[in-house]
Amino acid sequence: MDSIGKYQIVKEIGRGATSTVYLARDPFNEQQVALKLFDPNVLKNRESGKAFRKLLQTEASLAGKLSHPHIVKVFDAVLDADENYMVMEYIEGDTLEQHGEVEQLLSLNRIAEIGYKCCKALEYAQHQGVIHRDIKPANILLCGESDIKISDFGAALLENQQATQVTGVGSPAYMSPEQIEDGTLSHQTDIYSLGVTLYRLLTGRQPFEAANNYSMIYQVLNVEPPLPSTFRTDLPPVFDSIVQRAMRKDIALRYQTWEEFASDLSTFLNDSTQQEEEIFDTKKFNTVRALAFFQDFNDVELWEVLRISEWHRINADESIIDEGEEGFSFFILAQGSVRIVKQGRTLDVLHPGSCFGEMTHHSEHGTRRSTDVIAKTEVIVIEIDPTVLALSSSNCRLHFSEAFIRILVKRLSASNTRVVRLLSDDGADE
Repeated sequence: MDSIGKYQIVKEIGRGATSTVYLARDPFNEQQVALKLFDPNVLKNRESGKAFRKLLQTEASLAGKLSHPHIVKVFDAVLDADENYMVMEYIEGDTLEQHGEVEQLLSLNRIAEIGYKCCKALEYAQHQGVIHRDIKPANILLCGESDIKISDFGAALLENQQATQVTGVGSPAYMSPEQIEDGTLSHQTDIYSLGVTLYRLLTGRQPFEAANNYSMIYQVLNVEPPLPSTFRTDLPPVFDSIVQRAMRKDIALRYQTWEEFASDLSTFLNDSTQQEEEIFDTKKFNTVRALAFFQDFNDVELWEVLRISEWHRINADESIIDEGEEGFSFFILAQGSVRIVKQGRTLDVLHPGSCFGEMTHHSEHGTRRSTDVIAKTEVIVIEIDPTVLALSSSNCRLHFSEAFIRILVKRLSASNTRVVRLLSDDGADE
């Protein structure tokens, strides 16, 4: 098979009971994609075909709707022809399923960071009116050490959709009590499922062990699971608390918002990594969200900033930029303070949220730095290469331009104030 529709088939990369997944090439956008070709026999099955087609239509309806760095994008879908297929973002990596085994558990910091990113992605989906309904390790792709992509939104519940939703979908071990009972669902059902997922990643086992689905369902509805620390003695009590709250059977006692869930995971990371050199994405995201420079960026654009930037921790009195050197990257100060120095004289002191080094980026007269920039305290700086920024989304670039304009106006205002003060002083001397 050389092609399916307009897509050129490169190779088969996966096969399941209902579909075959190919690595393909989109010749129009010149990018690699994952193409899932569905077995026509499944769609024609009298008993299950209708429900299965409904699930496919649900996921296909999300094409172009969910645009988040931690959600697999759906680009295209054909579900009304002889060949039924869906075209998605191609991700290199495996699911989290393998890391739910005792011998392949991830570090606690990695698990917390993965959980945090899942919270933010599912919070975004909630704001788009989408509840996933099938969160589990097999539906979360791991890219690199801790970057993730949530996939398989076929079981999703879409708010304000007139068509009948398929009920009874999901994996019993990860389903919330209200989902098992076909009750009214909200984002809190995904919170419960993510709690079970974290339990599995932390311990290498599910919170409920059952010989069959009937036993599993009974336990989900009636039995409190053992604390994760029961099976992993080195687990800090905070993880017991986080997982227990996410998995509360009573939704009034469960996390009410994704922000609450994410905040607890972030607090654990901040407390556990104070002395580490590595800056985790969780801290990066919370940092940029609090900086004035990024005040107009939404969460999706902030994740994009993390993707295109490099972060550096620099000791006090170390030079960041040297006067006269070549360079065109610009920097945003994330933590600490720096001195702007010209020929040994301190011109200014900058604090978190300030930008420096951007003049060579905007200048038409070369790329030589005009001042020294020296760390006054230990600092964390965000470095951005303009050539990489140029490849980012139009909204991201627009917000950078607006931030630069705000900084320029602020600096001109400060300069005018200094000039007026100097003139007033000169007048007083006369």
